[in-house]
Amino acid sequence: MNIDMIRAAATRLQGHARRTPLLSSPFLDEIAGRRLWVKPECLQHTGSFKFRGGWSALSALDEDTRKRGVIAYSSGNHAQGVAYAAAQHGAPAVIVMPEDAPQLKIANTRALGAEVVLYDRAGGESREEVGSAIAEDRGLTLIRPYDEPQVIAGQGTCGLEIAEQASDAGIQNADVLVCCGGGGLTSGVALALEAEAPTLRARTCEPQGFDDVARSLTSGGIEQNNAPSGSICDAIVTPSPGQITFPIMHRLCGPGLVVTDDECLHAMALAFLRLKIVVEPGGAAALAAALFHSDQIEGDDVIAICTGGNVDPDMFQTALSRFA
Repeated sequence: MNIDMIRAAATRLQGHARRTPLLSSPFLDEIAGRRLWVKPECLQHTGSFKFRGGWSALSALDEDTRKRGVIAYSSGNHAQGVAYAAAQHGAPAVIVMPEDAPQLKIANTRALGAEVVLYDRAGGESREEVGSAIAEDRGLTLIRPYDEPQVIAGQGTCGLEIAEQASDAGIQNADVLVCCGGGGLTSGVALALEAEAPTLRARTCEPQGFDDVARSLTSGGIEQNNAPSGSICDAIVTPSPGQITFPIMHRLCGPGLVVTDDECLHAMALAFLRLKIVVEPGGAAALAAALFHSDQIEGDDVIAICTGGNVDPDMFQTALSRFA
C-alpha cells in the first residue's frame, strides 16, 4: 500500500467522484477555539466517501473479473458505494448487511441495483463467513470495506484533495480529524498527507465504547471491541482496525480521539445550522471531536472530515430538537 496506488486511483476517479470543498463558519471557529475547516464527504456520491473506494476497487479489476460480479459486506455506506460503482460499471453486486442496519441504508442499497443478503450481527453471525461463502459459491470478487488495498487507495484520494485545498487556504499546521471504523479512510488520508502535506497529521475519531483504534494506537497492538453494536454511530462501529490499515495508522497518526453519542448529535445539529449540510452520527464524529475536544488538538487550524450523510430522518429530528 503506497502513495503511487492512491495517485493511480485519483486518475481513475477523475470525472466520476465529486471533489468536495472545505467549508468554514465563524460560529464553529468560535466553539473550536481555532479555524475549523470541514470536508463534507456527505456530499459525495451515495452520501459518503465510500464511493471513492468502491470505484477504485471496481475500476482496478480486469473486465472479465468485473463482469462476474462483486460482493461486499457493510452496515450501509460501503454497501451503497460499491453498489453504485458496480451499477456504473454494469457489474452485478451482492451486499451482505446486518439485519439491524438502518432501514434507509438497506433500502438505498437495493435501489442502487444490488442484491442484499441480511445476516444476524446481534446474534454473533459473521459477515466475513457469510460473504466468503457466497463469493466462493458464485465466483464473485470480494471487496472488503477497509482492509483492501484498492479501497484504501480510493479513500486516500480524499487526502490528496485536502493537501491541495489546505495549501490554497494557507493552512500550514493542522490535525486532520477522520471518523474511523476499520481505518480505510484514515490510513489512505494519512499516506496522502505524508507525501503531499507532511505538516498535516491524521487523527482518528471514534464513539465512546467502540474506540478500538484509539486503544490500539495506545497499546501498539490490534485491540477488539467488546460488542458488535450499540452506538448510534453505526457507520464507524467495526470489530477492530484492519491488518493493513493499523500499521499505517500506528506509524502516521496522532493519538485517537473519542466522542460521545450526544456530542455527535450536537455536531449534526451544528453542521446543519451553520454549514447547511446533513451528516449522520458516525459521519459527525470528527466534527464533534473538533468542537468539543479542542484541548486534545494541536495547531492553529483543524480539518474535520464529515464522512457520511445517510441519516435516518427520525435521528436527524432528534439532533435538531435537542441541540438546535
